[in-house]
Amino acid sequence: MAGLDRASAEATPTEITLHQQSHRLEITFDNGECFSLPFEFLRVWTPSAEARGHGPGQETLQTGKRAVTVLRIEPVGHYAIRPVFSDGHASGIYSWDLLYKLGKHHDELWQTYLAQLTAAGASRDAT
Repeated sequence: MAGLDRASAEATPTEITLHQQSHRLEITFDNGECFSLPFEFLRVWTPSAEARGHGPGQETLQTGKRAVTVLRIEPVGHYAIRPVFSDGHASGIYSWDLLYKLGKHHDELWQTYLAQLTAAGASRDAT
C-alpha cells in the first residue's frame, strides 16, 4: 500500500485539521505544502474497494455527496487516516501518498469528477 515505506513517500503530514464549518480537511506536509480538501472531494475520491472496485472498470461513480461531512478521522498506523463520513462510509484508508496526490491534483481530479457526473446524468445532490 502506498505510504507504508517512508522512502517512497512524497511527504509526511505534520498537521491534519478538520474544519467542520467550512467542510474541509486541512493537511500540512513536512515539505511545507498545505492543502485544504473539501469533504465532498475526499468522499468521492475514496480509495475503498466499495467505490474503486478491485480492478479497472469496476469503479462506482459516487453521487449525491455534496452535503457529506467528516464526523471524525481515525489514525491507521503511521501511514494513513480513515475518515468516518456522515453517510456511513468509513472503509477508505487514505495513505499519506494518496492525500498528497489528492492535494496536488485537486483541480484536475475535481473537473474529472464533474465531467463523469455530467456524462452519467447524475448529481452532486442527494435524491
